[in-house]
Amino acid sequence: MKESDITLVPERLAMARKQLNISKAEAARRIGLTAASYVRYEAGERSPSPQVTQSIAEKLETSVAFLSGETDDSSPDMITIHKTEAPILFELIKDVQNTDSATLQRLIIYYNHLKHND
Repeated sequence: MKESDITLVPERLAMARKQLNISKAEAARRIGLTAASYVRYEAGERSPSPQVTQSIAEKLETSVAFLSGETDDSSPDMITIHKTEAPILFELIKDVQNTDSATLQRLIIYYNHLKHND
Protein backbone atom coordinates (compact mmCIF):
# COMPACT_ATOMS: atom_id res chain seq x y z
CA MET A 1 0.00 0.00 0.00
CA LYS A 2 1.36 3.37 -1.01
CA GLU A 3 1.31 6.17 1.56
CA SER A 4 -1.14 8.11 -0.62
CA ASP A 5 -3.58 5.15 -0.52
CA ILE A 6 -4.01 5.23 3.28
CA THR A 7 -7.64 5.42 4.34
CA LEU A 8 -8.35 5.89 8.02
CA VAL A 9 -11.13 3.68 9.42
CA PRO A 10 -13.13 5.90 11.81
CA GLU A 11 -14.00 3.01 14.14
CA ARG A 12 -10.31 2.20 14.51
CA LEU A 13 -9.59 5.80 15.46
CA ALA A 14 -12.25 5.61 18.18
CA MET A 15 -10.85 2.25 19.38
CA ALA A 16 -7.32 3.66 19.67
CA ARG A 17 -8.57 6.67 21.62
CA LYS A 18 -10.65 4.51 23.96
CA GLN A 19 -7.69 2.16 24.60
CA LEU A 20 -5.91 5.19 26.06
CA ASN A 21 -9.07 6.09 28.01
CA ILE A 22 -9.02 9.69 26.76
CA SER A 23 -11.72 12.03 25.51
CA LYS A 24 -12.03 13.27 21.96
CA ALA A 25 -10.85 16.68 23.15
CA GLU A 26 -7.75 15.16 24.76
CA ALA A 27 -7.01 13.15 21.60
CA ALA A 28 -7.27 16.34 19.55
CA ARG A 29 -4.94 18.16 21.96
CA ARG A 30 -2.32 15.39 21.83
CA ILE A 31 -2.40 15.28 18.05
CA GLY A 32 -2.38 19.06 17.67
CA LEU A 33 -5.79 19.35 16.01
CA THR A 34 -8.85 21.34 16.85
CA ALA A 35 -11.51 19.30 18.61
CA ALA A 36 -13.84 19.89 15.65
CA SER A 37 -11.31 18.49 13.17
CA TYR A 38 -10.69 15.43 15.29
CA VAL A 39 -14.43 14.76 15.71
CA ARG A 40 -14.87 14.90 11.92
CA TYR A 41 -12.13 12.27 11.46
CA GLU A 42 -13.66 9.98 14.09
CA ALA A 43 -17.14 10.44 12.56
CA GLY A 44 -15.78 9.60 9.10
CA GLU A 45 -16.78 12.99 7.71
CA ARG A 46 -13.22 13.85 6.69
CA SER A 47 -10.07 11.89 5.91
CA PRO A 48 -6.69 13.07 7.19
CA SER A 49 -3.67 13.33 4.94
CA PRO A 50 -1.10 10.52 5.19
CA GLN A 51 1.13 12.82 7.29
CA VAL A 52 -1.69 13.59 9.74
CA THR A 53 -2.62 9.90 9.88
CA GLN A 54 0.98 9.09 10.87
CA SER A 55 0.87 11.78 13.56
CA ILE A 56 -2.45 10.43 14.85
CA ALA A 57 -1.01 6.90 15.04
CA GLU A 58 2.04 8.09 16.93
CA LYS A 59 0.14 10.25 19.42
CA LEU A 60 -2.51 7.57 20.04
CA GLU A 61 0.20 4.91 20.50
CA THR A 62 -0.87 2.70 17.61
CA SER A 63 0.08 2.20 13.96
CA VAL A 64 -1.14 3.46 10.62
CA ALA A 65 -1.76 -0.20 9.69
CA PHE A 66 -4.20 -0.52 12.61
CA LEU A 67 -5.94 2.79 11.87
CA SER A 68 -6.36 1.83 8.20
CA GLY A 69 -7.67 -1.66 8.98
CA GLU A 70 -4.64 -3.53 7.57
CA THR A 71 -4.04 -5.30 10.88
CA ASP A 72 -5.89 -5.99 14.12
CA ASP A 73 -2.68 -5.44 16.12
CA SER A 74 -3.11 -2.05 17.77
CA SER A 75 0.44 -1.84 19.13
CA PRO A 76 2.63 0.96 17.80
CA ASP A 77 5.15 0.22 15.06
CA MET A 78 7.14 3.42 15.53
CA ILE A 79 8.31 5.52 18.45
CA THR A 80 9.76 9.02 18.22
CA ILE A 81 12.35 10.08 20.78
CA HIS A 82 13.10 13.77 21.07
CA LYS A 83 16.56 14.82 22.22
CA THR A 84 15.18 17.63 24.38
CA GLU A 85 12.60 15.41 26.12
CA ALA A 86 14.73 12.30 26.70
CA PRO A 87 18.38 13.19 26.07
CA ILE A 88 19.90 10.03 27.60
CA LEU A 89 17.58 7.70 25.72
CA PHE A 90 18.15 9.70 22.54
CA GLU A 91 21.93 9.31 22.84
CA LEU A 92 21.61 5.60 23.64
CA ILE A 93 19.46 4.93 20.58
CA LYS A 94 21.74 7.05 18.39
CA ASP A 95 24.80 5.07 19.56
CA VAL A 96 23.10 1.68 19.27
CA GLN A 97 21.99 2.35 15.68
CA ASN A 98 25.59 2.21 14.54
CA THR A 99 26.82 -0.72 16.59
CA ASP A 100 27.60 -4.23 15.38
CA SER A 101 25.08 -7.03 15.89
CA ALA A 102 27.14 -8.83 18.56
CA THR A 103 27.26 -5.70 20.75
CA LEU A 104 23.57 -5.10 20.16
CA GLN A 105 22.77 -8.68 21.25
CA ARG A 106 24.80 -8.20 24.45
CA LEU A 107 22.95 -4.96 25.17
CA ILE A 108 19.58 -6.69 24.69
CA ILE A 109 20.58 -9.54 27.02
CA TYR A 110 21.74 -7.02 29.62
CA TYR A 111 18.54 -4.99 29.25
CA ASN A 112 16.36 -8.10 29.66
CA HIS A 113 18.36 -9.10 32.74
CA LEU A 114 17.83 -5.64 34.28
CA LYS A 115 14.14 -5.61 33.34
CA HIS A 116 13.43 -8.96 35.01
CA ASN A 117 15.33 -8.08 38.19
CA ASP A 118 13.30 -4.97 39.04
